[in-house]
Amino acid sequence: MMAHFPGKRGLIWASLIVLVVALALFAVWALRAPLVDAMTLRQAPLVRTLQFSARVASLSRVDIGSTVTARVAQVMVVEGAKVIKGDVLIQLEADELRAAVVQATASERQAEARIAGLRSSGRSAARAALTQADATLRAAEAELSRTQQLVSQGFVSASRLDDARRAVDVAKAQQSGAKAQTQANEEAGTDMAQAQAQLALARAATVASKARLAQTTVLAPADARVLTREVEPGQIVQPGKALMSLALNGPTRLSAQVDERFLDQLQPGQKAAVVADAFSGQRFAARVLTIAPAVDAQRGAIEVKFALEQDAPSYLREDMTLSVEVETARRERALVLPLVAVRDAISDSAVSVLVIQNGRAQSRSVRVGLRTLEAAEVLDGLSEGEVVVTGGATQPGSRVRAKPVDWQPGKSSMASAGKQDVGSALTNAMGR
Repeated sequence: MMAHFPGKRGLIWASLIVLVVALALFAVWALRAPLVDAMTLRQAPLVRTLQFSARVASLSRVDIGSTVTARVAQVMVVEGAKVIKGDVLIQLEADELRAAVVQATASERQAEARIAGLRSSGRSAARAALTQADATLRAAEAELSRTQQLVSQGFVSASRLDDARRAVDVAKAQQSGAKAQTQANEEAGTDMAQAQAQLALARAATVASKARLAQTTVLAPADARVLTREVEPGQIVQPGKALMSLALNGPTRLSAQVDERFLDQLQPGQKAAVVADAFSGQRFAARVLTIAPAVDAQRGAIEVKFALEQDAPSYLREDMTLSVEVETARRERALVLPLVAVRDAISDSAVSVLVIQNGRAQSRSVRVGLRTLEAAEVLDGLSEGEVVVTGGATQPGSRVRAKPVDWQPGKSSMASAGKQDVGSALTNAMGR
């Protein structure tokens, strides 16, 4: 019976070994740390942009109309046509106004003829009448003197003296009238002043009639392109109604309404990339030109205008909607923290993250600077090469194992921005 003891002892030892291995495996399984998504911090360029919609706007847009009531005789252009300054756009019927010009011109010539008559034959006749009146007066005065002598000598009666005196008075009156007529015909005289006033009125009437006639021809005010045409031949047009809309030639401008919350990020001169939805593969460059001094109170937005850096693409159309991405800040090299790693916002410039140290998640306060939609610049609290937790409901102090996640900052694209609510994305980013 003693021969069976060694076999039992070996079985006991084997059982103990199995138990120890099982307990060890259980301990390893129980103490094994969970995997969590994590990223290794590194230096990289960081660019902040704003994305929003804009529209194409010419330098100036004007409505063309008539200043007189008339029937349209001809419309000389079509929509989309390019015109130069002085080109005829619309011709109105003008027979009545042409007749008015002829009548006013005739009145002007008549007034001119009267002045010419006053200066020539009228002035000569007045001077001749004055000379005759002077001679008549001298003769009457001489006759009066003789009559007085004859009366004093008793050769004629006193009644003859009265007749001679009356003749002198009549001659004086005739002389005064001739002098007045002569003065009236001089350049500063009343007849000449009246004739010149009538000539001025006639000339003004001629100018006015010609101006009304000119208004029947609607001309292009400047080099432009016809946007809309709302008039046809035979139509009766009236003042105040827009008949055509023109886009005056000049630098193409882009106009955007930007939420006032982003005003502090914008300034003139910033670069922008622009793309139209219909031509997504043809981006072109622009820059911030002006920022309106006033905010639209109803929409809480501010108007921002952009100038193109090169000639406008041929496909651009007035009021076309575009997507604009403005570069508002740049760091050529910064320690970049992905925003998905942010746990809580401590203040406007500080956040908390979880850093993996010695197999455990440790809470860390980090001071941040420039922020984009997906990352922030680390100013203090983290170093290059440290690993931060980006996913899961990990608690500070818990054991974790890093599951590396590949991430590249600054990969926002305008094409993808056009497929999402850009305003909402910006709001969420700035609210962090």
